[in-house]
Amino acid sequence: MGSLPQRAPRVYFDTVTPAVLRFQNGQRTSGTLHVVSLTGGLLSLPTLIVQGAQVKLMFLTRTGSVLGAAELLTPVNPQRQPFRFISLDSTDRRRLGATIQESLKLNNEQQWIEKFRAASAERCPSRKPILRALFGTVALAALAWVSAVYLLHFDWLK
Repeated sequence: MGSLPQRAPRVYFDTVTPAVLRFQNGQRTSGTLHVVSLTGGLLSLPTLIVQGAQVKLMFLTRTGSVLGAAELLTPVNPQRQPFRFISLDSTDRRRLGATIQESLKLNNEQQWIEKFRAASAERCPSRKPILRALFGTVALAALAWVSAVYLLHFDWLK
């Protein structure tokens, strides 16, 4: 029995990542890249493009610009359309791979930070109830002592 193919790691962009599409007839349109992997991604476009259209896609990453041939797939909603890379030069593939790895590393570090914060919060309960009980006990003892001194200083029993 064969193994299932692995899904390529994806990067979900937090910031606006502009993308430019150039059609075979020379026309251009711009959009925003939301998700990308080594096999494709998801674009937000002003107008949807016919499924199967082949374009040159260019966008900027932290490691440099990426230019590749892409095929547009069936839109997922009126504003977003997925694509798959048909060809990607080795240099562009390396840049994109480096960006993906860097983003995955940052996400992994962020997850560890969140896990550590959650574990620390569970391990160190709030000290306010303990401090309130301690303060209450000290206040009660001080009140008892002051009362005893007051009663002993005045001879009420005489």
